[in-house]
Amino acid sequence: MTYDVIVIGGGPSGLMAAISAAEHGAHTLLLEKGKKLGKKLAISGGGRCNVTNRLPEDEVIKHIPGNGKFLYSAFSVFNNYDIIEFFENLGVALKEEDHGRMFPASNSAASVVNTLIDQLNKLQVEVKLNSPVKAVDYGETVHKVYGENGDVYETKAIVIAVGGKAVPHTGSNGEGYPWAKKAGHTITTLFPTEVPLTSKESFIKERILQGLALRDVAVSVLNKKGKSIITHRMDMLFTHFGVSGPAILRCSQFVVKELMKEQAVTLQIDALPDKNQEKIRQEINELIHNNPKRAIKNSLKGLIPERYLQFLLDTLSIDENLQGNHLSKENVRALAQAIKQFSFKVDGSLPMEKAFVTGGGVSINEIVPNTMQSKLMDRLFFCGEILDIHGYTGGYNITSALVTGRLAGMNAAWS
Repeated sequence: MTYDVIVIGGGPSGLMAAISAAEHGAHTLLLEKGKKLGKKLAISGGGRCNVTNRLPEDEVIKHIPGNGKFLYSAFSVFNNYDIIEFFENLGVALKEEDHGRMFPASNSAASVVNTLIDQLNKLQVEVKLNSPVKAVDYGETVHKVYGENGDVYETKAIVIAVGGKAVPHTGSNGEGYPWAKKAGHTITTLFPTEVPLTSKESFIKERILQGLALRDVAVSVLNKKGKSIITHRMDMLFTHFGVSGPAILRCSQFVVKELMKEQAVTLQIDALPDKNQEKIRQEINELIHNNPKRAIKNSLKGLIPERYLQFLLDTLSIDENLQGNHLSKENVRALAQAIKQFSFKVDGSLPMEKAFVTGGGVSINEIVPNTMQSKLMDRLFFCGEILDIHGYTGGYNITSALVTGRLAGMNAAWS
């Protein structure tokens, strides 16, 4: 069986690559080892499918801190606005939510997946489900793909779109890395990103704050000199093993990279990022002054979440039942500082299987940025999460997958 293009992997980038190849005239085969296409798309955005983000191009790339700048060339051909137009032209109405996130108006990921499958059918892409690939052979004029069921396929061009190692229940198991290595490619260190973090701090082990969510706080990752590497202002959550929530997930890749050099990394929480320490100190004094004989746990209620206030008072060895007029200036200053700069150590993350995104992958130095073709092997293309490109959640990774898939399919058809 001979094809112009074979796409291996039926996730977001593979679906886009197969559609793109067929649109550009290639006789295309899509091989998917599972029984369904688009499994990762189907669960993205909580099952609503955050297909892309409407922020300006520079902002989108800023939200892909793992080699996002590599995408500038690709974006000049096909970008996030083109993704919106692509889906709307296929009849998928999109709506914008907070931070530029774009969802189908139907609120259903199935409408996105089904539309892509319909497009594959319209373009007469041959799709084989339950078709795991055993091996890939590269030749001077023809590449061969060997199925585990004994089928052998010949093709002019191969697009490898099998994802990374995160979210393995969708089929991502790292199988594509050996095929890339066989073509001479470097696989950079793999690590979990967009992942909850673990801590051995006593307050975590004792579950003192377990289940407490802090809203709109600024979380900073500090280097060993105490300088901030990155700060993210979002919600966070204390868990039985450490910390999670949007702010933590966004900080996680910076923590994981630091943990490759250090045994533990310091996180710092600013519970009131809109106020400086002096303003908080004045507020505490005012609240106490208004109720000098009330216990401070009551007079300071509402300043920050009650459980967090009790925890900080306990950490500072301040009796929460102390009357306000007995609170010393030093204690007020210490509490204001703790509200702005509570620090604790994290020592790891949950494993790759629990991560939303894979960090590392096929080195981008070995990929042509405006075609997604291998620099080392003719007519071999890569797209999606197998590449060493990773972003924050919020439609950025899917944007990267769809953009790289679009270019890989188009250029594979032309090769």
